[in-house]
Amino acid sequence: MTMTATAGHAHADPHHIGVVIEHPGPAPKRIVTAYGFWIFLLSDIVMFSCFFAAYAVLAGQTAGGPKGSEIFEPGNVAIETVCLLLSSFTCGMASIAADTRNRFWFYLGMTVTCVLGLVFLTIEFREFADLVARGYGPSRSAFLTAFFSLVGCHGLHVSAGVLWLLTMMAQVFAKGFRADILRRMTCFALFWHALDIIWVAVFSVVYLLGSGA
Repeated sequence: MTMTATAGHAHADPHHIGVVIEHPGPAPKRIVTAYGFWIFLLSDIVMFSCFFAAYAVLAGQTAGGPKGSEIFEPGNVAIETVCLLLSSFTCGMASIAADTRNRFWFYLGMTVTCVLGLVFLTIEFREFADLVARGYGPSRSAFLTAFFSLVGCHGLHVSAGVLWLLTMMAQVFAKGFRADILRRMTCFALFWHALDIIWVAVFSVVYLLGSGA
């Protein structure tokens, strides 16, 4: 009876000699940082969801102005889509190169990603400028207001992503693949891939459905 009580007490007391209590340590800082950035991305996606909802409600409110099928250029939209999808691949290649500390493939992947992002932005800027020049600016109708707001917001995010990309390249050039820089690279990759996913939604909802309206 005494031995049983002693054994029970030993297991109940975590400080008892001979009892090993395993406490899981904190997650690696890179995982914690990525998790926190995912929360930010979710809040950003909520914002885009509001823009999508507004566009869905206002898509038919043309006020006598042009409909989507009258102003969208499928060829340009297809090029934009290919550029962003390819940039997602090259960004992933750069991320893998960063993990393996391979400077050549890192810079190659980031450079191609940057070029593709700039091509996307150039086409989008020309599309907006052409619409405004034809009198189809965001104030022309509720439909165009929703269109410029949704697509323009995504374009601003891509612009911010390109600036972030250039900053990452400069940091790796100056400081190498330090742990804190690799964490930032992880966050950048998540951000860029999220923009690609959002663009697929924009392409489907705005351009595909709008062209057939």
